[in-house]
Amino acid sequence: MEILNALVVFANFVLIPATAYGAQLSLGALGVTLIYGVLRFSNFAHGDTMAFGTMVTVLLTWWLQSLGASLGPLPTALLALPVGIAVTALLVLGTDRAVYRFYRREKAKPVILVIVSMGVMFIMNGLVRFIIGPDDRSFADGERFIVTARDFKQMTGLDEGLAIRTTQGLTIVTAVIVVAALFWFLNRTRTGKSMRAFSDNEDLALLSGINPERVVAITWILVAALATIAGVLYGLDKSFKPFTYFQLLLPIFASAIVGGLGSPLGAIAGGFVIAFSEVTITYAWKKVLVYLMPENLEPTGLVQLLSTDYKFAVSFVILVIVLLFRPTGLFRGKSV
Repeated sequence: MEILNALVVFANFVLIPATAYGAQLSLGALGVTLIYGVLRFSNFAHGDTMAFGTMVTVLLTWWLQSLGASLGPLPTALLALPVGIAVTALLVLGTDRAVYRFYRREKAKPVILVIVSMGVMFIMNGLVRFIIGPDDRSFADGERFIVTARDFKQMTGLDEGLAIRTTQGLTIVTAVIVVAALFWFLNRTRTGKSMRAFSDNEDLALLSGINPERVVAITWILVAALATIAGVLYGLDKSFKPFTYFQLLLPIFASAIVGGLGSPLGAIAGGFVIAFSEVTITYAWKKVLVYLMPENLEPTGLVQLLSTDYKFAVSFVILVIVLLFRPTGLFRGKSV
C-alpha cells in the first residue's frame, strides 16, 4: 500500500506534469528543427512566434466565450486555434518575405540570419506585449479535471489521490496527433519529400526541379502551426504570459540540440529528456521517500536538488554538456 501511495505521488507531481511539459517542448523543438533543417539557421524568434499565435488564440477565445460558444468539457480555445494558426502563418510568411528572403538571396552566413532573427524576436515580443499586455492571462474553460484526487481516493482507498487535469490529457493527445500527422506529411507526401530533399542537398534539389520558395513557404506554415499549437497547449496548462515564452526559448533550443538539431525524431526525444530532467531535479522528493523508507530513516528536509526558480538552469547545463561532448545530439543531427 505504501509503495502504491508513493507511485501515485510520483505520477501526480513528476510523471504526468513532465509528460505534458515534454509534449509541449517537443512541439516547440520540432518547429526549431524544421527551420534549421530546411532554412539552415537557428530562429531565435521562435518563442515569440509561439507567444503571438497564443495571443491571437486567447483574444479570439475571449470573443467566443463572450458569445457563449463552448466545447462542453473541452476548452473553447480549440475552436479559436485554427484561426490562431492562420494568422501566425500570415505573420511568419510576411516576415520571411520582408526580412529573411533578402538574406537568403544574398547567401548570407547562418550567423547573420541568427542575428536578424533576434531583431525579429524583439519586435514580436514588443508587439505581443503592446496588444495584450505583460500580465498573466487565463483563457481556459470547460472541465478542469479528467480525474480528481477525491474521486481517485474513493475508488482506490489509497491515502493519496491522483489528479489528471483536462489540459494535461489534451496536451498529450494533441501532441501525438500532430506528430503523427507531421511525420506522415514529411514521409508520404510529395511536398514533404521535397522538403526533405531540399534539407539534405539544396543544390541537387534545385536541379531536380524543386521550387525553393514553395519549400520555404510550406516550412514556415508548418512552423507557425507547431508554434501556435505548442504555445496554446502551454498556455492552457499553465497560463499565458508573453515573457514566459521568451524564457521557453532556452529549453526548446536545448530540446532540439540534445535530440539532434535537424532531426524531427531527435526534437521529440530531446523535449522529453529536458522536461523530465527539469521536473525531477527541481521536485522535492520528501513525500515519496516518506512512503518508501523505514520510519527511522525518513528525511527531515525537502530532498530537493534545486529550487523551481532554477528550472531553466537545468536546461542550460544539459545544453552545455551536449555541446561539449556530443554536438550532433542523440540522433546525430547537424552539428551545431
